[in-house]
Amino acid sequence: MKQLAYCALLALLVACAPPAPSIDFDKLDEPAKRLAENAVYGMEVADGCDITLFASEPMLINPTNMHIDERGRVWVCEALNYRNTHNPENPERKEGDRILILEDTDGDAQADKSTVFYQGTDVNAALGIWAVDNQAIVSCSPYVFLLSDTNGDDKADKRDTLFTGLSGVQSDHAVHAFVQGPDGKMYFNFGNNGRQIMDRHGKPVMDLSGNAVNDQGAPYRQGMVFRCDPDGSNLEVLAHNFRNNYEVAPDSYGTLWQSDNDDDGNMGVRINYVMEYGNYGYTDQMTGAWWGDRRINLESEIPLRHWHLNDPGVVPNLLQTGSGSPCGMTVYEGEMLPEAFHNQPLHAEAWHNVVRAYPAKSNGAGYSAEVLNLVKSKDQWCRPSDVTVAPDGSVFFADWYDPAVGGHKFGDTGRGRIFRVSAGKKGRKYQPEKAIPGFETEGQLIESLQNPNLAVQAKASNALRSMGTSAEAGLLKLWNGTNSRVRARALWILGKMKGKAQTYVQAALEDIDPDIRIVGLRLARQVLPNQIAQLAKSVTKDPSAQVRREAALALRFAKGAEADKIWADLASQYDGQDRWYLEALGIGSDLQADSRFSAWKKKVGSGWNTEAGKNLVWRSRSKEALPLLKEMILDPRIKAFDLRQYFRALHFHADSTKNDLIESLTQAQHPMQDSINILALFSIDPAYYQQSTTLKSLAEQVLPKLEGSVEYLDLLGRLQVKNQNDKLLKMALENKDEALRGQAASLLVANKGMPLLLQQLKGADESKAQQILYALAPVNDPALFKIYQQYLAESNPLAVRRAALNCLNSTWDGQIYLLGLFEKNQVPEVLAMQGLVSLAGAWNTDVRKKSRELLTKKQKEMGSDLPPVAVLEGRSGKVASGKAVFLQHCATCHKVGASGVNFGPALTEIGSKLDKGALYNAIIYPSSGINYGYEGFNVALKDGSTVQGIVESKTASELKLRIMGGTSRSYPMADVQKMEEMPQSLMTEGLYKGFNEQQLVDLVEYLATLKAKTEL
Repeated sequence: MKQLAYCALLALLVACAPPAPSIDFDKLDEPAKRLAENAVYGMEVADGCDITLFASEPMLINPTNMHIDERGRVWVCEALNYRNTHNPENPERKEGDRILILEDTDGDAQADKSTVFYQGTDVNAALGIWAVDNQAIVSCSPYVFLLSDTNGDDKADKRDTLFTGLSGVQSDHAVHAFVQGPDGKMYFNFGNNGRQIMDRHGKPVMDLSGNAVNDQGAPYRQGMVFRCDPDGSNLEVLAHNFRNNYEVAPDSYGTLWQSDNDDDGNMGVRINYVMEYGNYGYTDQMTGAWWGDRRINLESEIPLRHWHLNDPGVVPNLLQTGSGSPCGMTVYEGEMLPEAFHNQPLHAEAWHNVVRAYPAKSNGAGYSAEVLNLVKSKDQWCRPSDVTVAPDGSVFFADWYDPAVGGHKFGDTGRGRIFRVSAGKKGRKYQPEKAIPGFETEGQLIESLQNPNLAVQAKASNALRSMGTSAEAGLLKLWNGTNSRVRARALWILGKMKGKAQTYVQAALEDIDPDIRIVGLRLARQVLPNQIAQLAKSVTKDPSAQVRREAALALRFAKGAEADKIWADLASQYDGQDRWYLEALGIGSDLQADSRFSAWKKKVGSGWNTEAGKNLVWRSRSKEALPLLKEMILDPRIKAFDLRQYFRALHFHADSTKNDLIESLTQAQHPMQDSINILALFSIDPAYYQQSTTLKSLAEQVLPKLEGSVEYLDLLGRLQVKNQNDKLLKMALENKDEALRGQAASLLVANKGMPLLLQQLKGADESKAQQILYALAPVNDPALFKIYQQYLAESNPLAVRRAALNCLNSTWDGQIYLLGLFEKNQVPEVLAMQGLVSLAGAWNTDVRKKSRELLTKKQKEMGSDLPPVAVLEGRSGKVASGKAVFLQHCATCHKVGASGVNFGPALTEIGSKLDKGALYNAIIYPSSGINYGYEGFNVALKDGSTVQGIVESKTASELKLRIMGGTSRSYPMADVQKMEEMPQSLMTEGLYKGFNEQQLVDLVEYLATLKAKTEL
């Protein structure tokens, strides 16, 4: 009795004990905010949820990706050896990075055991981990490894290779995590630096369609999504033309979700429902041209333009979230969290320090979504890199933890955290063993298949598949249940049983649940590929547009009159509004474009000319669509937007007769004939134009009407018109638009009109002289260097002298010439610091080294050493003064809003991405943080000259470089001898030394204020 009384008293005391003290995170100083034990106090969690710190440094550091296995253990990829060449000051782990297994052995929701499963330089900065049954698939370009523990000691003792040859070593845009889907196949993706896949023997992988898996446009481009068997065989490219799709997340229906990052600063981050075999529009589907290249149907907003959303053949985005650094994703199919999160994609967003859901609902043949935060940190160093679901339904997310995100910069090498989000009483302890029924008996496997953890599902489904039809009875209980997603998991297994495919596919297609009917079609493509047309026919009148969408996609590889007729039946139900449905029809017809289109035309006859019909013609790649496009263009009631859209559709037709059609349009008599003529010149193949006297005559009439406009310049460049140099000269000198002046000057120089500029330079006033010098800057001609040297003399205005100095620093040979002037002491003192700071970032290694030695000597003379960054970030500056510094020193390469030059990354929201310390480091050490897509290239031309810049686009025929000043210049690929990426940033090293310490503090103060106005 005394013992019972004592226990009761103890329980009462515990119940009455005051709660653990809460800490006001906002009142902590910066060092205290960095401490792991204070991290949860800076977290804002969704109502009804709780958050705990599961693991932190020193147990783990810098997690890039994570996974929870069928025992509830947390597997983590560490990345201490992240971009060491860009961060030479960081420590290096000589033994290589680690794959860890973290465990909570006592159920208190905190890891207390850590095991190194694998360590080696071959997994440095790995970006993906999937583990089940003592095997782990690790994604680390250029390899994808299968690591096995064969003796049960939690140590990998066998390494096999699934894939090789992947580009993007140490790049976030490389190969990402694998995950097993409900069909038993593996899903993964790579960003646009992955480029190609080789098999374990180094041979190019061919997909099931017979295409080499690479990004060369035959037919795939940029980032891709893949599906394959567990051993890597039977690989399919499911979608392409992404930029940096970080991690693909299949749900129980086999629907795929992922995020994609924009070119930094363009507010175009997006969330995608991955419609299989779709093109997602990062670059021009036909030519590979950059999204920023002008085209005749440009979207009005850059975030939309970024993905070519006005082009036929581009799948729409589920959601555009503005800025961001999107990372890992999963689908939450548990029940512990509040209902709003059930069955929704969960996403780790590093830029905005948040883990959030995108509650999606059906919208026609596609989906719409909104944003719902699960956890948001007040700590700007919190960088969620991945999120996953535990067996008990709680959610874990990894925190890379760093002052910066993106580019090559890596500022914190000693921290990294994993957090657990739970809800309710059951969530207070982490006891995954109680949530996992087991895997020994059929009953346990059936129960485990219903678990929300993907590894538990995978182990159970793999075992049930291996049982064959003996597992049918147990699975039928799930199939006959009420949980739609669990029914789908059972269906994927039942439908792949020997001799059962027909039975269960048919049952699925007749089910009352449209999501199950969708699974039925997806299953049929894998198990009954020769019956696809017949099975699709059974759902052509389905009331769900999503089911009909899936039928259209299923027809992609089906040939024959029956498949064509079924497609036509599906197309006749298009409402003229649903872009998802239209693109599904396009995907289902592209490989059989002529026969599909003919069947539809036969079905609708003369009634084709409706809004829906015109959209189908616009989307079709059939040569039979060409005369209908012409008829649509010549409709006297056509709207200007539609006119541009229909002409743009011609760009996607490969049939040579389109050029005859385009030329014939210029002979029409239409109320909008002037616009038609201009659009025709922008749509005709340049080679055809060169042979057409009719079109050349038309150009002579059109060009004078366009003088002074960007269209004028674009047309001159496109058609290689060489007789307009006098007009280009006038435009280069007098146009009010700075960008147009630069473009005109570049085109003038390309047209051998440099002598005209030099003639104008003689006797020019200060303003005009600067204009001409900057126009000449990209020209790598030794004859010009002597002219620039003359303008360095004291007899010239200082602004002109500075312009001449910048011209010398704008080309490879010019930088060598300028270094020679410094070595001969022929650079005036007033220009010395500016010149040396510029040369310190020279492309030529020898020039860079020697100029830095001279710069160091000059700095010692001036006594301009900076205090440590830790000291600087504690100082306060003046925002207004910092803005002035930005406009003077930074706006020549960066934009903030509408101000500045589009050369380097836009800085409009840089304060949301980088804290003050990271901003100082980015300015002082620019080469340690080069944003992907902004790497500089040296391009050697066959005429012996060298040009430098950022690659905007590279097609089979043309290379377009963005050069200093933000102007673009095109070069025929036939003229390019070699391209080499520069090892350092195009941003000048030591630029900050061109202004005083207080100006630097003011600049950072200003940049820190540039944050997102509203964060989703």
